[in-house]
Amino acid sequence: MALTKLNNSQLKVMELIWRMEPVTAKELTLAAAQEYGWNKNTTYTILKSLVEREYVSRQEPGFLCTALIKKEEVRQSRAKGLIHSMFEGSATMFLAAFFQEEKVSPQELEQLQALIDEQRKQNQEKE
Repeated sequence: MALTKLNNSQLKVMELIWRMEPVTAKELTLAAAQEYGWNKNTTYTILKSLVEREYVSRQEPGFLCTALIKKEEVRQSRAKGLIHSMFEGSATMFLAAFFQEEKVSPQELEQLQALIDEQRKQNQEKE
């Protein structure tokens, strides 16, 4: 599934669904109006496209909407797409650019080191 193909508007609707699900289409339009200033037709159009792509299920009664894709799947897919399109597929180049612009707390550095250690362990197990 090409989850990197979600446009920004679709991603905003998905964020609302993940946060509120199960949610009626009407509740979704009200939340989108409040958060993004969208009219209901905009939200319904985006929702329809998400249903057609099978990213969202919409069922009676009340057009109850639930996500058929997980937020983590979308995150991973979009991160991979970004790394491939902007950083030549290099996680090192991505992290170097990130660290140039962002301050990272000691706690986050420890978490990153734990992720690196876990990846290194998995790589050694595969050898």
